[in-house]
Amino acid sequence: MSGSIKGRGAAIQTANPYLKVQIEKDLEHVEGDEEYLAELGRPPTQYLVDESQSIVAENDSPDIGFRYSVNPYRGCSHGCSYCYARPGHEYLGMSAGLDFETKVLVKHRAPELLREFLAKPSWTPETIAFSGVTDCYQPAEREFRITRGCVAVAAECNQPIGIVTKNALVCRDIDLLQKLAGHHAVRVSISITTLDAKLARTMEPRTSSPESRLRAIRELSAAGISTNVMTSPIVPGINDSEIPAILTAAREAGADHASYVMLRLPTTVRPVFVDWLERCYPDKAERVKSLIRSVRSGQMSDSEFGRRQVGTGNMAELIANTFDLWAKKLGFNEHRWPLNAAAFQPPPPTSGQLRLF
Repeated sequence: MSGSIKGRGAAIQTANPYLKVQIEKDLEHVEGDEEYLAELGRPPTQYLVDESQSIVAENDSPDIGFRYSVNPYRGCSHGCSYCYARPGHEYLGMSAGLDFETKVLVKHRAPELLREFLAKPSWTPETIAFSGVTDCYQPAEREFRITRGCVAVAAECNQPIGIVTKNALVCRDIDLLQKLAGHHAVRVSISITTLDAKLARTMEPRTSSPESRLRAIRELSAAGISTNVMTSPIVPGINDSEIPAILTAAREAGADHASYVMLRLPTTVRPVFVDWLERCYPDKAERVKSLIRSVRSGQMSDSEFGRRQVGTGNMAELIANTFDLWAKKLGFNEHRWPLNAAAFQPPPPTSGQLRLF
């Protein structure tokens, strides 16, 4: 059993299935060097340059409510033990475990690339999601301000955007978001997994606290920006009992929409999450794993469209009914309108060449 690492959700390096050779640390010769071993237990966050030549990704998944997305970063130092994006690091030759949260790739050209994309004559404006994969307001954003640069481009063009984040840093950009809100062209989804600060610190170690996320909802709502609370993911046996309390707190803070996603454990996310569960909640680990299987047709994960976001079985139905009951009781989603693209104005091309029409 691996030991916990302060400030990290993962405590292991999962094997990369795309690499023929796996590297294992041989620590036998340093077992008496406590200082060296202690440093290994405090891996720093490294920021690496991402030379991507495009920034807008497209998907055709019927389970996802957007077609286009922007992700300024690859990897995420929030360190959420359950993050479904972890396996993406394997395509880069790294691990879905500690590498995912300690080696973050930064797309420095993202605002420039987004401007070029929106300037294309072929672009028919529709919503672009920010954080379709990793959190665009993760700690790296305080230093690099790349997401703010992208939001500034969207605000300049009145390009509709949807933002998903666990970080109260989003409130820094209220000035830009208000401009989009004036055209009904933005919605911010704040993910609140739990109101228990202790659980949040272990399961999502470098995210904003639950109270900070509620405060973000209050500030965004007060600024006239539509907010959605995401109770995501629902982990049966861990936070499903909190659904009424989370929805009530978010509604009182001003959220006007609500949604949820059932825990997903694709490929190498599973060992990271199970390791976390057995380390942090050994007394309930077996029961939680059993409940997860009960909503995943007897498995720990289910990738089938139509099922992967909400699960199946009696437990999944109970969670869905509870969520729907409280969302309706609290008045969520009564006026759910699509984001408006009618005010979109393409930016001038970076070449400086003006449009004829």
